[in-house]
Amino acid sequence: MSDTLSNMLELGTKAPFFELPNPSQSNETQSLEDLKGEKGTLVFFMCNHCPFVLHVIDKLAELYEDYQEQGIEFIAINSNNSEKYPADSPEKMIEFQHERKFDFPYLYDESQAVAKAYNAACTPDFYFFDEKLDLVYRGQMDDSRPGNQKEITGEDLIIAFENLLAGAPQEDFQKPSMGCSIKWK
Repeated sequence: MSDTLSNMLELGTKAPFFELPNPSQSNETQSLEDLKGEKGTLVFFMCNHCPFVLHVIDKLAELYEDYQEQGIEFIAINSNNSEKYPADSPEKMIEFQHERKFDFPYLYDESQAVAKAYNAACTPDFYFFDEKLDLVYRGQMDDSRPGNQKEITGEDLIIAFENLLAGAPQEDFQKPSMGCSIKWK
């Protein structure tokens, strides 16, 4: 398990556009425009095998249930090199989504171009955009990490979501996410 920190894309950055296949939807191509939320969009990079993702995936599914109804959409993207890491193949993505019972779209970035456009570094790596697709939050989900005994709360994301929904300013200090490095080709 390597501890890689996110690169902290500059706030205000426009969400880089993408069109990617969704393995669980017969590889139907889905775009940021198609999937974005009415009020906000959380784009995050994850994979099937990373201990950091496994640590938080159930909480992410719970947060999605809580916030999708309020106009916030989640879009997960797997950019790992599945040739070297077969556990992250599109077929395994479908299995992982069914096993972990999450409903947000889980797209496959085989070329890794989307991860590069977002300057993603780790799994999970979170980017939260407002209704105009301007970056308002990037960083960690909360302070919990595998083995650190801190409760998985989703606090940092919840604060960002609630601030957006209330029309309040975002926190000035945003902590980087930490996880396994994206497995580059």
